Amino acid sequence: MNIFVEKFGGASVNSADAVRNVENIILSEKKKRIVVISAMAKTTNKLENIANLWFNERKFHTKQYEELVNFHYNIIKELFYDNAAKTNCLQQVDSLFCNLKNTTQNLSNLDYNFLYDSIVSYGEKISTTIVSNYLNYKEVKNQLISAVDIIKTDNNYRDANIDWIKTEKMINQIVIPVIETTDLIITQGFIGGTMEGLTTTLGREGSDFSAAIIAHCTKAQSMTVWKDVPGLLNADPKRIKHTTKILSVPYTEAVELSYYGAAIIHPKTVKPLENKNIPLYIKSFIKPNEQGTVICSNETISPIVPNFIFKDNQILCSITLNDLSFATESNIAKIFDILAKHKVKVNLMQNSALSFSVCFDENRNILPELLKDFEKENFAVRYNTDLQLITIRHYTNEAIEEVIKNKNILIEQKNRTTIQYLVNNEQE
Repeated sequence: MNIFVEKFGGASVNSADAVRNVENIILSEKKKRIVVISAMAKTTNKLENIANLWFNERKFHTKQYEELVNFHYNIIKELFYDNAAKTNCLQQVDSLFCNLKNTTQNLSNLDYNFLYDSIVSYGEKISTTIVSNYLNYKEVKNQLISAVDIIKTDNNYRDANIDWIKTEKMINQIVIPVIETTDLIITQGFIGGTMEGLTTTLGREGSDFSAAIIAHCTKAQSMTVWKDVPGLLNADPKRIKHTTKILSVPYTEAVELSYYGAAIIHPKTVKPLENKNIPLYIKSFIKPNEQGTVICSNETISPIVPNFIFKDNQILCSITLNDLSFATESNIAKIFDILAKHKVKVNLMQNSALSFSVCFDENRNILPELLKDFEKENFAVRYNTDLQLITIRHYTNEAIEEVIKNKNILIEQKNRTTIQYLVNNEQE
C-alpha cells in the first residue's frame, strides 16, 4: 500500500479560501494520504498569550479568547452554505473552545510546561475539526484521528520525547486499518499524548516532526510540506533582497540547517525520514504545480550558495563563579544541568578562563527561575536581551559583508563551512 504524508502549516489554512485551496490540492491527485494540519494562522501565539497570563497572574485572557472564537467561527460561516453542516461544525468547535476555557481556569498546576501543553494544543484540535468537517461536507471523505491517540510520548511537556515502539504500535492499530478503506486521514501536527492520555506538544513548529513520525511508521512513499514559499530558499526574503531556491538538499545538510534554526524545517524532522530513505518535498501551496525542493540522499546541496539563518529575541548569559575560579569542566557540567532542567536549547556557546557564555531563545517565563538556580550554585550571571544570531552556511566574504554591516558584534564563531555572529542591531 502506497501512503503519502502531507503537512499543511498555519498559513495554508488561515482563511476560508485557504482551506478551499487545501481541498483543491487534495483533489488534484488521487492517492492515499495522511494529512497533518497545524493550528490556523497565529492561533498558537494567542493561545500562548492565554497560557502566559494565566501562569503569571491567574487571569483569563478574555480578549485573546474572544478573538480566537470569532476568527474560527467566521471561517466556518464562510465555508459552509448548508445550515445543518454549518451548525454541526460550529457545535463541535464551540465544545472545544468551552473545554479550552474550562481547562485553563481549572489548572492549578504551577508547572509552566504542563500548563502550556494543556492550553496551546487546542489550536490543532480546532483546525483539524474544521478542515475534516468541511472536506466531508464537500464529499471529500476523510477520517479525523486524534494525534493524542497515535503519537505516544513521555511527559516531558513542551518538548515531549517520542516513544517510537508505542507510537508505531498505535499507528498500526489505529491508522493502517482506516487508510486501507479510505483515501484520506486528517490528524493534528505538533501534539501527542502520554499513555495516560494527557496531551503533550513536540516543540514549537513541531508539525513537520509529527508528519515525519507518521511517514516513518507507515513507511510512506514521500512526505510533502506545503508552504507559502516556492521551496527551501537560501534566506528569508524579508531579510535578504535576492534569494535563491535550493533544488535538492542532502539529509545531512538539512539536519545542519535545521540545527542552526532554518525556520522551514523542524530540527527533528529529517532523521526519521533518512532512516527509511523517505524523500521530503517542500512545495508552495500557492503554486502547487511548480517544482519545489527535495531533501533526499543526494551527496551535495544544489545549488551551492550561502544560506542565511536569522534568529531574533536571543539572550546572551555570561556565567562566572562568584569566587572567580576557573571555568572548569565540572563547573560547565553544572551549568548545563541547570539549562537542561529549564529545557533551554543552547544556540551558541563560548568559554574563557573565568566565564562561560551561552546564547538561547528568550523566554521571560523561565528566565527568573533560571537565574535563581544559577545563584543557588554560586554562579554570577550577566545577561543581554533582544539580540540576534546570524548564521551563514557556505559563507563568502560578500555574504558576510551583506549581513554584518552596521552591526555591533558581540560574538563571532567560524569553522570551514559555517560562520555565526551574535549581534545587537544598534547602528554604529
